[in-house]
Amino acid sequence: MEFITGSAIAAIATALGAIPALLFIRATHRFRDILLAFCAGVMMAAAVFELIPEALKQADIKIVALGILLGVVSLTLLEQNIPHIDLDHSSSAIQIDQKSMLIIAAICLHNLPEGLSVGVSYASGVEGLGPMIAFAIGLQNMPEGFLVALFLIQQNVKKLYAFLIALLTGMLEFFAAIIGYILTNYVTILIPTGLSFAAGSMLYIVYKELIPESHGDGHALSSTYSFVFGMIGMLWLTRLF
Repeated sequence: MEFITGSAIAAIATALGAIPALLFIRATHRFRDILLAFCAGVMMAAAVFELIPEALKQADIKIVALGILLGVVSLTLLEQNIPHIDLDHSSSAIQIDQKSMLIIAAICLHNLPEGLSVGVSYASGVEGLGPMIAFAIGLQNMPEGFLVALFLIQQNVKKLYAFLIALLTGMLEFFAAIIGYILTNYVTILIPTGLSFAAGSMLYIVYKELIPESHGDGHALSSTYSFVFGMIGMLWLTRLF
């Protein structure tokens, strides 16, 4: 029951993040950059201080390194072959060259490894790891839902439809979490591999996507502090769990 609840909350966070986009159309680059950097700090702390150490307890360095590389390579292939949202570093709103449906498909596919990481974390049997990773992923999903809804609204999609689409992209993550949970319960070696895979996916998103986007509009200093506070906040949460 705890697994279902945590996975659902992480997935629904995408829809919760979309709500502010329904209330106002434009958000300043400074606000978005600070939010993205904070989420980057949260994900970095979860990957480096929780997922990787726990994977090392259950397997040797070869398995962990393989899992991390698989996560990085998987996200690289997704990025190279499937279009996704890029923030245009200017005073304008989000700009994109591809059609809306392709963007929605890309967001759905990017949510798959995040959902798997939640399921694997709960299946690992480590006390507190599942809720903590679900919280980290959910926190990262909120600005993602905001940006998706904002993009769709600017493409003249009705606000209700934009909200429902953001909700659906998040729910895909919920089903991915269930798959990850089931597989790791049947194949033991998938637990350390899945944990390190999730860490690699998170590190890729942090370094390749969140940090560059949060530093591209001249807000590097405030984004840096936001990143550090996000990491400290996540460390504090690990002590609570």
